[in-house]
Amino acid sequence: MGNPFCQQPGANGIYCSAQNQMNTPYSTGTRNCVPIPCPSNQDLSPNCKCTFPYSVNLQVFPSEKIKFNPSEIAILGFLLSNQKRQPPDGFGPYSFKASEYAAFAVIIGASMAGFVAALLIIGACVYAIRERRRVERLMEQSKPFATWYSSKSSGSISVPQLNGPRSFTYDELNYSTNKFSESNCIGCGGFGKVYKGTFDTGQVVAIKRSQPGSVQGGLEFKTEIELLSRVHHRNLVSLVGFCFDQGELILVYEYVPNGSLKQCLTGESGVHLDWKRRLRVALGAAKGLTYLHELVNPPIIHRDIKSNNILLDEQLNAKVADFGLSKPMDKSQKDQEITQVKGTMGYLDPEYFLTQQLTEKSDVYSFGVLLLELLTGKKPIDKGRYIVREVKVTMDKTKDLYDLHGLLDPRIGLGTSLGGFEKFVGLALKCVEDSGVNRPAMSEVVKEIECVMQQAGANLNVDSFTDSSSFDGGSGASQPPCSNDSFFNYSGSSMPSHVEPK
Repeated sequence: MGNPFCQQPGANGIYCSAQNQMNTPYSTGTRNCVPIPCPSNQDLSPNCKCTFPYSVNLQVFPSEKIKFNPSEIAILGFLLSNQKRQPPDGFGPYSFKASEYAAFAVIIGASMAGFVAALLIIGACVYAIRERRRVERLMEQSKPFATWYSSKSSGSISVPQLNGPRSFTYDELNYSTNKFSESNCIGCGGFGKVYKGTFDTGQVVAIKRSQPGSVQGGLEFKTEIELLSRVHHRNLVSLVGFCFDQGELILVYEYVPNGSLKQCLTGESGVHLDWKRRLRVALGAAKGLTYLHELVNPPIIHRDIKSNNILLDEQLNAKVADFGLSKPMDKSQKDQEITQVKGTMGYLDPEYFLTQQLTEKSDVYSFGVLLLELLTGKKPIDKGRYIVREVKVTMDKTKDLYDLHGLLDPRIGLGTSLGGFEKFVGLALKCVEDSGVNRPAMSEVVKEIECVMQQAGANLNVDSFTDSSSFDGGSGASQPPCSNDSFFNYSGSSMPSHVEPK
């Protein structure tokens, strides 16, 4: 209608009469076919053929204003793309191709410029915030006790109020150790020497005194005080108090008479650890770590699990110690990159070392190395040989004790039945998987060690044995059955027994 040709005399073509509109929408979209390349002077039609299209420049003008708004352009494009008028025979389908709307180009250009500027401003703000936090961390590390001083003018110390640990004077600790006599020295480490002290009340304590130039410094001292003042569990060493007096950095712990696990494995302490006792030590340490990872809010990653930091009390209960490198991890720090990797070589998670990404699975790796150390009695790195690689290369699952006889500690009781040995080795190797996502959670580790103890005939109903000579396990008949594949089936839906705080 309105075609100039139809206005000529005698024109009576079908194009000059009104056509009935189809009720069914007609789409000009390309049919469901695989696009093919076309010569440069041809275009792919909606029928998926290379053709020479006839282009008509269609301009649509707004009626009462100078430009269309975005919603109107969208409606117009939809109507033209979904035409209801069927083209005459011999003509292919219409193809709608819209060009850029000039009014929008200006708006979009301005918007993009504003967007880029906003991104630059946001980026600068994020960088400034990160730099400020980095500087604050460096300031905190250089002056970890800044908040412990009430004022710069007086220089007086205002130690924060903590639940449990008390603040000792230097004179009190100096007197309790007989002036830090070498006869009372019971150990040493990166922080300094450890002395046995006795107060007038008869209480015996372990006193760790920082030495000038020690590997660990004030930040670790402050971290350990603040962490141990809020965590309480039977398998964590207890902090009795501290001394921040006369320039001294001293920590006071409960006295653990049987020394460290390392001293027991080397024979230095004189405590004999057979297979069942080693299992119980592993279970206690695992429960302590489970508490830190899953029951403390925010969770705490220890970062320095090793045999030297597992202490044994008079009943050979394991207690995790030395929290100087520990780090609380709230939800926002779940995947935070730690700029400085900390830990002990041999126990250090290689994934954490390479990526600087700290998670609780880094502790799991260190614990796996500890389990292998319990089996072999050897240091993680001994004469250039790494215990993890040595076990993996040597083991043969088709042979007795996985053919690890040459690596095992003879004092473990090789002449006796080592119930659950294979499961224990499998657990250790699962903990030292290269990828953290393939390692179990510590609650799963606790569950599996309990299964191993049942197979070994150890009685899980007793929390500890009375001394190093009285424990002989038990039949374990009262324990629930533990299948061979329990570790892989454990869902972690319920916490293992005895990981609650004391």
